[in-house]
Amino acid sequence: MRKRSKRYLRSLEKIQKASPTGEPLPVPDAVDLLKKLDSTKFDETVELSFHLGIDPKQTNETIRGAFSLPHGLGKKVRVIVFAEGELAHEARDAGAMEVGGEDLAKKIQGGWLDFDIAIAHPSMMKHVGKLGRVLGPHGKMPTPKSGTVTDNIKQVVAEFVAGKVEYRNDDAGNLHTVVGKKSFTKERLLENANAFIEHLKNLKPPSSKGLFILKASISTAMGPGIPLKVS
Repeated sequence: MRKRSKRYLRSLEKIQKASPTGEPLPVPDAVDLLKKLDSTKFDETVELSFHLGIDPKQTNETIRGAFSLPHGLGKKVRVIVFAEGELAHEARDAGAMEVGGEDLAKKIQGGWLDFDIAIAHPSMMKHVGKLGRVLGPHGKMPTPKSGTVTDNIKQVVAEFVAGKVEYRNDDAGNLHTVVGKKSFTKERLLENANAFIEHLKNLKPPSSKGLFILKASISTAMGPGIPLKVS
């Protein structure tokens, strides 16, 4: 059995006191409680987790995309771009840390993965398409559905640098996304969390029956989850 730290156990006790029966808390109450939990020595990431009423094996029920949080992520997002010519200049001006074509693809094939988001112009897919086995398992493969294969390089790069998040359900129907840092004010965390929850509610596939969001929670990276009442 995994051994929990004293800090984790103190946080768990506070959550259990706030909800003795395990009932989900309204989002404002949950965010307020999260801000009161013991902090680590570093500024923890705050995450939302969902268990969705979908069949992950059905491609038409896959939940995947990207969303711009009102207050960003509270961290520097490392973006690379597959583009050439004038588009490459636009990408650098918008904040991309590295830009290239075939040369960048070869660097990644060599094992370099020190970035968060990869964006590609459609003309570059001849190089990017070869990277599926490398980038796919890390969730970094550019795709049109997530908005990371685009003609509008400058705008998309600027959005991701500012805190746009990608999300995708896993094989068990769970979905996780970052909504900020523990150091954010309660108001900023609440606005980010509510904005993503409302965005997610609108993504229910037509073929999905019954409840869409079965369970939800909010937590810090090193802390226990606080159950959320989202519907």
